[in-house]
Amino acid sequence: MLNDPLLIKDIETVVKHALEEDIRDGDITALLIPEDNRAEARVITREQAIVCGQPWVDEVFRQLDPKVEIEWLVKDGDEVQPEQTLFKLKGLARSLLTGERTALNFLQTLSGTATTSRQYSKLVEGTDIKILDTRKTIPGLRLAQKYAVTVGGCHNHRIGLYDAFLIKENHIAACGGIIAAVTKAREVAPGKHVEVEVESLEELRQAIDAGADIVMLDNFNVDAIRDAISINQGKAKLEVSGNIEAGNISNKAVDGIAYLSSGSLTKHCLAIDFSMRIINLTH
Repeated sequence: MLNDPLLIKDIETVVKHALEEDIRDGDITALLIPEDNRAEARVITREQAIVCGQPWVDEVFRQLDPKVEIEWLVKDGDEVQPEQTLFKLKGLARSLLTGERTALNFLQTLSGTATTSRQYSKLVEGTDIKILDTRKTIPGLRLAQKYAVTVGGCHNHRIGLYDAFLIKENHIAACGGIIAAVTKAREVAPGKHVEVEVESLEELRQAIDAGADIVMLDNFNVDAIRDAISINQGKAKLEVSGNIEAGNISNKAVDGIAYLSSGSLTKHCLAIDFSMRIINLTH
């Protein structure tokens, strides 16, 4: 995913905005430090986590001061333990301190997403089921969190409203029914996947008859999921959604289901506690 030109451009853009948000017309606290003072620092983790966000950290200091040297001791996807050093920095003391919070904000948020995703991915190990994220992401960090989800071992649903159809209740009502909605989708963008969200077994039958690629079973209980699998007979890929959390995944991970989707991967993640410490200061 890091080879995607859209993501590369996105990293540059969101970092630029984050630095502008924090610094505006200058870091007045950094001005307390003599201009030529140099420093070395290290960033550690206070808790166990899956690291994610290295490209964002690198971009923060590239934009702020390209002369800052960063030595990474871990890579995205690595599991780290409390008090472990993640990376070291060397450069002007003002630059290190000005960039500290923006860099750690990206790192703590994306590592939180990756850590949650790793927890979820382990729950379906040994099965063919993929756990998907949703569009319930932090505004401005859509691609960043989608990347973090994959670092944690889960998978991306559609990135936005442009790359796949997801026909929901209101779309169905506005189009005049499931068959009409799917037919129109094939006309609008023939090469795009068409997914239909259904709330009953009857709607499932309609979606299958309409030729949907994926049918999302919204808030189906386990018995209804099994009935849906029997009805589907492998004609469409089935996705289970609605209140999917770590505590109930094992109940929903039924043979015959292709996907489980959960907004919890991106909206319920907790930022990881990272800390930067100056370890050497020269005048």
